[in-house]
Amino acid sequence: GSWGRRPGAERDEVAERKKKGRKKPAGEARARQMGRTLALKARERVSEGKRVVGQASLARARDLGASARKAMQPQVLPRPHLSLLRSPLRPTQARPIARRIRVASYNVHRWTGLNGRGKPDLARAGAVIAELDADIIALQEVLLPFDSAQSLEGLCDELGLHLAFAASRIHRRGELGNALLSRFPMTGINVFGLSSSRVERRSALAAQFDLGAVELGVVATHLSLVDRTRWRQVETLLKHSQWNQGPAVLVGDMNAWRRCKASQSLEDTLHRHNNVKWPATYPSTRPLFSLDRIYAWGADISSVEAHDSKRAARASDHLPVIAEVVLREEDRFC
Repeated sequence: GSWGRRPGAERDEVAERKKKGRKKPAGEARARQMGRTLALKARERVSEGKRVVGQASLARARDLGASARKAMQPQVLPRPHLSLLRSPLRPTQARPIARRIRVASYNVHRWTGLNGRGKPDLARAGAVIAELDADIIALQEVLLPFDSAQSLEGLCDELGLHLAFAASRIHRRGELGNALLSRFPMTGINVFGLSSSRVERRSALAAQFDLGAVELGVVATHLSLVDRTRWRQVETLLKHSQWNQGPAVLVGDMNAWRRCKASQSLEDTLHRHNNVKWPATYPSTRPLFSLDRIYAWGADISSVEAHDSKRAARASDHLPVIAEVVLREEDRFC
């Protein structure tokens, strides 16, 4: 009976019978199928949970990013403006008019000290301002807090100085900008913007001071960190009408940490001091960079130096710079 069968057929039949003999009962098959279904649903629930958690994490990251951007660039002003102008309650006696006056520049770092993370302490930097004993002082990164017992007006009243403050932007703690303090009354003042983007809000504060025999112009500013932007700002400053109205000085934090087109334009147009190098003012604990400078027009600067007292080394990340400006005889009695 096996002559007509193909080779291996018997072996295949045996294998088929064994296979059928191993067939699982229907109940066990249903249980296995149910297990696979439950496992699939569990994986789907885990995936959904991961998705929800991931979305929540992404939302938190976006909120943190928005908060960081708001802290870095809080509400900006449509344009810089003169926010405060006042005379002291008891003006100090100005020095007799002479050919020489002391002009200083000081970046006060929002009154927050060396590292910038502390609470504003105006008295700490105010003690340094008193040490300078200058006739005119330009301040940068000046913070007028929204709510504070300390005030720049109170400091100027104490020192007997006239005050002008121009806000460049709104900081989370108050208005932030440039200020001018002076023993001499101001006869004119204006503010103009130097911002080219929303990232860095910059401005300049220009004022005229009555020295009795002559008026001196002062332009106080804080320039950009970016070379190309800083050069455009210098070009704007040099076109200001102040340079056509008699002797004047340009004072401030120029942020020129290396030789660049901006500093070259300033030195080609305005008069610098007779020293070979600018004094280093930043960082205050170990000065390496000459960021803070004073230039003159229609006057001479006989000397310029950093004020490196122990107080100044801790009150800000910049040291003040102070210059002696010499008025020319032809300008004194014009």
